[in-house]
Amino acid sequence: MKKILKPLISVIAVGALSLSINIDKDVLANNIANTCEYDSASKKNPDYSTMNCLLTETALSYDVPPEIVKAIAEGESGNWRHFDTNGEAIVTADNGIGVMQITNQAGYNPDRLKSDIVYNIQAGVETLDKMFKRKDLPSINGGERDVLEHWYFAIMAYNGTKPVNSPIIQATDERNANAYQERILRIIDEMGLIDLTELPFSREHFQYDSNSRENIKFSAMNYDFDLPLKKSKHLFETNQKVSATTNVTVRTRPTTDSPSMGTLREGEIVTITGPFEYEEVSTKKNHFVWYPVKRSDGTEGYVASSYLNYSASTPTPTPPVTPPTTGNIDVTKFADYNANQYWAQDFQWAVSKGIISGYQNVKNPSTGKYENLLKPYTNLTENQMLSILLRYFKPSELASTVANTSWYGDVNYQLATKYSLPVLGANTASKQAIAGKDITRGNFARILASMHYGKTVSQSEAIKFLRDNGLTTTKTNAEFKPNDSLARAHTVAFFHRYEQIFNN
Repeated sequence: MKKILKPLISVIAVGALSLSINIDKDVLANNIANTCEYDSASKKNPDYSTMNCLLTETALSYDVPPEIVKAIAEGESGNWRHFDTNGEAIVTADNGIGVMQITNQAGYNPDRLKSDIVYNIQAGVETLDKMFKRKDLPSINGGERDVLEHWYFAIMAYNGTKPVNSPIIQATDERNANAYQERILRIIDEMGLIDLTELPFSREHFQYDSNSRENIKFSAMNYDFDLPLKKSKHLFETNQKVSATTNVTVRTRPTTDSPSMGTLREGEIVTITGPFEYEEVSTKKNHFVWYPVKRSDGTEGYVASSYLNYSASTPTPTPPVTPPTTGNIDVTKFADYNANQYWAQDFQWAVSKGIISGYQNVKNPSTGKYENLLKPYTNLTENQMLSILLRYFKPSELASTVANTSWYGDVNYQLATKYSLPVLGANTASKQAIAGKDITRGNFARILASMHYGKTVSQSEAIKFLRDNGLTTTKTNAEFKPNDSLARAHTVAFFHRYEQIFNN
């Protein structure tokens, strides 16, 4: 089943798509049903390929990433099911209706929500779109609609901004794996085959009484995460060059049941030759779609969308830590500096030393103004931590080393290899993304201790090194929380203590 470019959809502006141009919703729904070759009056669950089409086409009509809509439908209905074996719409104990489990939504016909799958999906996508546009929910970075992680709070609100959906469990400061949006994002990971980035939220940003049904109060309304986030894989265009995210088989037809035409190697660049197509075998439930591609040798075939990447020739860089400025800098000029915080003197030392210079002229979520910020509670990526570590231990070598490639982390990882630092990232297609992910406290301890000793040490040895030398006051490895992400404030505190202990 090929994706048909419908005239009705094509006249809508790409990007901030809106139905305010008065397209008749019934016409739109009918158009989608025709495209997917589905009889809305059948009262039968469509096969998986058809349901994939219905969910995808509706999502694209509202400029919502199809991966999000398909994962919500999966999470709500269990198996993309709308009707029971008697042809009646599935209605749950809390009155959730059908595949998108629509409940208490004003403006929708409850009988039609039960009888018409396309109408039910449309109601769910419209609801999700409204959640994304809400001004009382936090936003992620610039709130681009094609970035999957940017829909985090819209997905939460689809189910409700109740304490049960807080990203962080207030009592334990642990990640809430049972939060609705966390479960939906895991479905994208597992069934959409897209490795999403876990957003490093903090407990203090979510105020609630766990014994109350009142909504969560958000103390931060924008999160500026310097992380490699993922765009929808349903938006590639004809003649666009893309790359393989891993070694993947090229198929003769849009199904794994078709013969192989060889293997795309990780990082290999191919050209999209046409619109995506849906799974040829109707009984296979795939959340992805298939793109026809052409290799450099002229070979053509199909590749699942999940294994294609936008960064075809040059990886989209995750901005590194701002280059250092040495000298006597007045740390109080940073808008988020607070002399009463435990990290105040640590940042004052780190900025003066030149290993931290903060973020220049960025939007302050607290004031809405563009200011210079320290961002003490923001987590560090492995590459950013390496920048700080090398500025401290090897400033001259860091400045004089020439990059071999255009990748932003090239020099850092050259030196990490030279000094046998136990980093997880590297300048390879598969490991560049890891360089842009949060570094854990345990991995940081290993890298710092390995640099100190001039040899690679284990995580247990590294944490013992920190304890024995007073770099941490924790008494056990568990208390050190080695699996937690490393915040900027913790980083400068560790380096300041190292300076005081070993270099004073």
